[in-house]
Amino acid sequence: MPHTEATPSFLVPGTLWDKIKTQTQHALDIGALHSIPTQYEFITDGGIEFVVRSLDNIARKEKARKQQTQASSEGKPNNPFLPYETNLFVSNLSDSHLCLLNKYNVVDHHLLIVTRAFEEQETWLNSRDFEALWRCMAEIDGLAFYNGGQDAGASQPHKHLQLVPMSLTPGTCDIPVNSLIHSKPDIDPSPLQSIQAFPFPHAVKEYRLDSHLSIQEATATLIETYRQLVHELELGTVQEGDRQTGAYNLLATRRWMMLVPRSQDRFASISVNSLGFAGSLFVSTEKQMKTLKDLGPMTVLQNVAWS
Repeated sequence: MPHTEATPSFLVPGTLWDKIKTQTQHALDIGALHSIPTQYEFITDGGIEFVVRSLDNIARKEKARKQQTQASSEGKPNNPFLPYETNLFVSNLSDSHLCLLNKYNVVDHHLLIVTRAFEEQETWLNSRDFEALWRCMAEIDGLAFYNGGQDAGASQPHKHLQLVPMSLTPGTCDIPVNSLIHSKPDIDPSPLQSIQAFPFPHAVKEYRLDSHLSIQEATATLIETYRQLVHELELGTVQEGDRQTGAYNLLATRRWMMLVPRSQDRFASISVNSLGFAGSLFVSTEKQMKTLKDLGPMTVLQNVAWS
């Protein structure tokens, strides 16, 4: 009899959190998950209390990234998601996506939502991406983000979204930027807005996504909001399969979505990905920490975003 691959079992609603905890413990036990120890402090700038982590072992992740870049330039395979590391596998989400633990996590229970087949990180997001994302967001009230291109902080060319819990630091249950996004619960639908403290192009749209909303309804809201933000910032027209016209960061919760166009991945040697615009930054040396304090986080964000 010819061999036929078994049909994958998809995520059963209500089971994701238990799967994450079980797989995290397993991956830690066998050494597949390399959590990066950090120290952190707060820097207030522009009305946001930024949490700034000093990554004690960031060199390990940076070395792996450089090795992958070198391998790619030499024409060698360079894709940790194809095939993915089975010890980091959490669940199949759909025919097109699955979720994995982030191998080099800073925040506990950091998920990667990855396309099964290779798709470029620099292609526009589509309804399948947002459907897979919502299957996770419906069970974890966290912060989703997408680093759209290398200049936006993407470290892998294979398309993947990410999701972290709201508690970016121990003892907290919110993300810093939430304090500047003014909720308008009586306006439906809410207009596009901007954050007055952000001195660079960006756009924010509020909505209300209940965890019990159907996948179809939630996906429709997410993809439509994404297209509105892309249009508002004149990044082009979202066409499935097309390459995006420029780098950007996308952040989303059950309450709002934000998009920030990017011009470069770092400023003054400080790397910035989507989390920077949520109020979470990373440094790897004392010199970088001093630079960040001297310049202020908003200056760093302003210089990596579109001018």
